[in-house]
Order: sequence, then C-alpha cells, then structure tokens
Amino acid sequence: MLGRRALCSLLRPSVASVGVGGSGAVAGRRGFADNTPATATDAAHQDFITAWKKVAPNMEPPKTPLTFMKPRPAVPGSIPTKLTINFVLPYQVELSSKEVDMVIVPATTGQMGILPGHVATIAELKPGLLSVHEGSDVNKYFVSSGFAFIHANSYTDIIAVEAVPLDRIDREQVQKGLAEYTQKLSSASTDLERAEAQIGIEFHSSLNASLSG
Repeated sequence: MLGRRALCSLLRPSVASVGVGGSGAVAGRRGFADNTPATATDAAHQDFITAWKKVAPNMEPPKTPLTFMKPRPAVPGSIPTKLTINFVLPYQVELSSKEVDMVIVPATTGQMGILPGHVATIAELKPGLLSVHEGSDVNKYFVSSGFAFIHANSYTDIIAVEAVPLDRIDREQVQKGLAEYTQKLSSASTDLERAEAQIGIEFHSSLNASLSG
C-alpha cells in the first residue's frame, strides 16, 4: 500500500515540507461503541499501558485514536441540526468535535453522505475524496484508507491511515506518477511487479479523480 511517503512526494513544493494534514489539540480518550462506559474504556486502556511497560519499559506506548477523542453525549431525543465529527490520523488530529452540516466519505461501497441523525454504521474507507461541508464552505481531503464510525447520537469518528488537503496535491506529479506506473505495468515480468504497478495505478487514478471532482 502506498502511504505517507507516496503522498508527500505529490505535495506542492511550497507545502511539502510542512507535512501531511493540519494540526489540532490532543483531546481525551473515549470508546467507539455508543453503549461502552467510559470507565470500561479507560480500564482497558490502562491494562494495555501496564502490559506495554512490562514488555518495553524504555519505550513510550503508541498512541491510538482513543487518545485524541473527547467523551460523547448520550443519544438525543430529537435529531440535532449539526453533525459533530472527529477526524484523526495516527499522528495528529485534523478535526476535533467539529460541528458541520454534512460529511461525504469514500466508502468501499461508494461515496457516502453523512448527515445528522444518520443510522449507526461502520464504513470502511478506500482511497478517494473526503469532503466536509459547513454552510457554503467545503474542505476537501484525499484519504488513503481507514474507517468511519457513525454513531446514533449524530457523532462521527473518521479514522484515516493517511490524509492530505486536496489543495496541497500537485496535479502534475499525480499525472507523472500515473504514467510511470502504467509503463511499469506494461513492462512487468513477474506477478509481484504487476501487483505493485496495479496498486500504483489505482492510487494515482484515485488521486486524479479526486482532483477532477
């Protein structure tokens, strides 16, 4: 799978050194399931930390999506007017408890629009365009993969393996990469070479489609 290094190579020169994604404050922990008590989640997290320190006492334990999230309120009696989203990457928070009108995610089943009151769902994400709609403002990101956890209380947690704002991607580099992997596929002589070339083509084709959308 092409990850952060591949995305960084496609960023515009003026922002490539900044890194992928935005910045945000680190928030507290919480569980994914709507009915999971916070105390149970905290206890499980503490058990993991204790076990980690026994195995690797000189290494800091890894951060998980739970590290970046605040406690959710109970399911409301009526549908809220706003959708609250948390959008996190393994290394930072992109959006934290952000109230928006709608989010469209690239689910493996197709583009999925998420509005307030959406039925509880877990959607796997594929490489593609993720857009956050707030009034007339639309912020677009390219995501490589991940999951969207849609909760019954109009909260949605989006956990992406990698993501980058769409306006940071260099279209010329995307076209160049697509041409290179297309050439590699035509000259591939082994199954491994063909598989690597096909992954590159799919990745760059998804990027190209996102830029054109």
